[in-house]
Amino acid sequence: MNKAIRIAKKEMASYFSSPVAFLFLGAFLAINLFFFFWQSQFFARNIADVRPLFEFMPVLLIFLVGALTMRMWSEERRAGTVEFLMTLPVSSFQLVLGKMLACLLLVIISLLLTLPIPITVANLGDLDWGPVWGGYVASIFLAAAYISIGLFVSAKNDNQIVTLIVTVLICLAFYLLGSSLLVPLVGNSGVELLQLLGSGSRFESITRGVLDVRDLYYYVSIMGIFLTLNVYALERLRWEHQTSESSAPTMWRYLTALLALNFLIGNVWLHRVSAARLDLTESQMYSISDASIGYLQQLQEPLLIRGYFSEKTHPLLAPLVPQLRDLLQEYEVVSEGRVRAEFIDPRKNPELEEEANQKYGIKPVPFQISDKYDVSLVNSYFDILILYGDKFEVVNFQDLIDIKVSGESNIDVRLRNPEYDITRSIKKVLYGFQNTESIFESLPKPVVFEGYISGEKELPGELKEYRELLTKVVNNMSELASGKLQVEIKDPGEGGPQLAQELLEKYGFAPMRTLLNPQPFYFSALLRLEDKVVPIPLPQDLTEEAAKRSLEAGLKRFSPGFLKTVGLVTPEAVSPEMAQFNPAMAQNTKNFRIVEEKLGEGYQVQSVDIKDGAVEDDVDLLVVLAPESLGEQERFAVDQFLMKGGTVVLSSSPFKITRSQTELKVEDQTSGLEEWLSKYGISFKKELVLDPQNESYPIPVQRELGGGFRVQEIRKVPYPLFVDIRSDEMNQDSLITSGITQVTLNWSSPILVDTEKTKNFQVTTLFKSSPESWTAKLDSVIPDFETRGPLGFLQKTPNQSVLGVVVEGSFSSSFAGKESPLLKAAEAAADKAPAEGSEEEKKEENPVSAVIEKSPESARIILFASNEFLTDQTIQISASGGTSRYLNSLQLLQNTVDWSLEDRGLLTIRGRGHFSRTLFPLERKEQITWEYTNYAAALFLLLLVFGVYRVLHSQKIAQHKALVESI
Repeated sequence: MNKAIRIAKKEMASYFSSPVAFLFLGAFLAINLFFFFWQSQFFARNIADVRPLFEFMPVLLIFLVGALTMRMWSEERRAGTVEFLMTLPVSSFQLVLGKMLACLLLVIISLLLTLPIPITVANLGDLDWGPVWGGYVASIFLAAAYISIGLFVSAKNDNQIVTLIVTVLICLAFYLLGSSLLVPLVGNSGVELLQLLGSGSRFESITRGVLDVRDLYYYVSIMGIFLTLNVYALERLRWEHQTSESSAPTMWRYLTALLALNFLIGNVWLHRVSAARLDLTESQMYSISDASIGYLQQLQEPLLIRGYFSEKTHPLLAPLVPQLRDLLQEYEVVSEGRVRAEFIDPRKNPELEEEANQKYGIKPVPFQISDKYDVSLVNSYFDILILYGDKFEVVNFQDLIDIKVSGESNIDVRLRNPEYDITRSIKKVLYGFQNTESIFESLPKPVVFEGYISGEKELPGELKEYRELLTKVVNNMSELASGKLQVEIKDPGEGGPQLAQELLEKYGFAPMRTLLNPQPFYFSALLRLEDKVVPIPLPQDLTEEAAKRSLEAGLKRFSPGFLKTVGLVTPEAVSPEMAQFNPAMAQNTKNFRIVEEKLGEGYQVQSVDIKDGAVEDDVDLLVVLAPESLGEQERFAVDQFLMKGGTVVLSSSPFKITRSQTELKVEDQTSGLEEWLSKYGISFKKELVLDPQNESYPIPVQRELGGGFRVQEIRKVPYPLFVDIRSDEMNQDSLITSGITQVTLNWSSPILVDTEKTKNFQVTTLFKSSPESWTAKLDSVIPDFETRGPLGFLQKTPNQSVLGVVVEGSFSSSFAGKESPLLKAAEAAADKAPAEGSEEEKKEENPVSAVIEKSPESARIILFASNEFLTDQTIQISASGGTSRYLNSLQLLQNTVDWSLEDRGLLTIRGRGHFSRTLFPLERKEQITWEYTNYAAALFLLLLVFGVYRVLHSQKIAQHKALVESI
């Protein structure tokens, strides 16, 4: 090894004694910087990663390594010094290894000089360093493989130009084997085989953040094969100068063939070893998480995951198929026999294709494919079916991939977060498959039903019948529960004033009355699991089925194994007839279809109408978006849902935005919940938040082309009202925000928290605006850059604002001590209506309503200070800017729902997406500054290397002079 190192030093000295090394390093840096900042449009991509640095690395290394190795042996052969080397007491392997190390060291130095690029990205965004280190490791191994090829070719030729051309051709062939260029020729199965042989596909696998032993060994095997051939080529040179016959050539031929064959067989043997890999990504996005394994362990019968992948598909989708195959097979492995994964091409199996189309709704998607000669349309499948019993979910290509477009031809297609999409589908079919018996099986401990119901003499007629029905339902469930449901029913009248006072203080249960029966009575119930309490309200229809539904809804609150229901309260939609009559009204109606679709991926989503003063019993979480002028009965519905121990997620603000084709106006908006929130110490400052750290607003601009022609373009301008909240201003201790790197709150207002009123609550601030932000009362939200500066609005004294909070604890109802609004409404209706009618009609006119005056500790209010940031219109504005930031707003809401429903599994998986890391907002001048800073840093490092070499070289010369003088 010492001799090899000496040879490497000699080769390095010869490189740096001439301009070759500095030309190599300078060219390498210049090309990388050009590709990174200009060719890949780094700032336009707006993604905090260094993927463009390694995207062109395999091709770049082909030419640079070819130029580096072409003189290694060719020059020795041309100058006739190779015969001299053969006479030295150095083995052929040591000679080859020395030259290999010299070339590799020069490549490593050149790679180290590119470190300012990832350092720059880390300063501009939240960079995941795992794929960066993976990229450098892959580059070193790839370069070593190319160097071994170049050295072998150089050993066979004495012409440097021929050596360069042949080396480039061989390395290029290895690269093209796994590229997408061959997809139209060989199809999916052929692509998977070629990707195992291609150097570029292996390289991409490592740079995405997965260090797989199979990929590393692939490069080691190429090195081993070509270094062995190089040693054999040198040994042949020795034999050419030998006069006597020897058996050595035959032995060397067999030994060389045996070594090469062993290196090849090693790839075949390791192909089935999938566990020997390391996920370098910060979020472990390429490993099956413990949360996913937890869902798999709950499976009671086999689950089928079937991938529908067409042999012929779009070239950009084809490389993703092997990744999905590996992931689905890993689900099968970690499930310990609970999951069966299979892969089919529906075109080759007409029966399965018919089943997919008719039973599962899986249809082929038409893709346009173009090549040099033709443009064609191919109908392709790219879907995953999750089947559990009679429940199924389908994940299609739109769910699985993210598309990033930079320019007309630069399209980046990647898997978004396949584990999340597959696991949330598994969770949905698993929890949707449960029945009543499964509720009790999943309960960790017995639940106690406590009913506080007056005797028959105090109860009105309709409740006497319901008391019997409820008792029957509870007893039936208790028998079914096998000891998991205990029943306790008490008459508060027999317990005296002490029990009545305890019920009021502990649970907020107050006496009830009906419109036709003013005598007070009790009809309250709850479920208890240790310290956790869930009140069971009276259903609107007093039937046996309603009683069972209410009890099951309460029991599901204790059970983690059921599909939860999210109730969505949104502004009333405009009818198609009204939209035609008044287009302006339709344009300014807030729609939340995108939110509904996103939440529907993991939960049952139910639109809730709270005008009748109640929320359905099966709703587990209430999400109220952009409320406007809610009446007393609507406030009562929200209040009583909170009193049951539920969570109310609220997106609200004192302002709304109205749009027209020419104007953008801000108007005051009253939610109707201001007084209700104020009771719990939460209010809004009636101003808008402006922040110099903001998301740009895409606006149409007319550009003059000359000759009277104009063209309309979309230009992004700074818009301080789109507050860009970064991780520094987020509460990283909260699971709601810990996995989010950025979120935009559009047209938001500061949240004010009264510390005196909230002293008995647990208040958690989720996020704030930046310290440089300010607030203002605006008449116009249109920026004026000519008179108000570069931000379009007058800046004021900085004042950081709270924009998201969570308030938890035991709340007192704002209707405590008051008559139920439902009874008030019934009284008003009775005063207007005649006193005649049938018994059934009188029952309907005699509603039973109670006010739960206190909530359990599990109740929560989660408030986001914007009416607009989740609307379809705002999300579409953000998406039109060419970024994926709008996904973060949806992820914020999904995280909130998961955390509120105590679903930690999906919450931990969701943060693994590719495009969640974006750059901090920068002006064009700042972008140019960072670009030239990198060029300057590269030049400085190059000069530093040159300076270090000169110092070391001068020391060596001085040592030689001293030695000569001493002699």
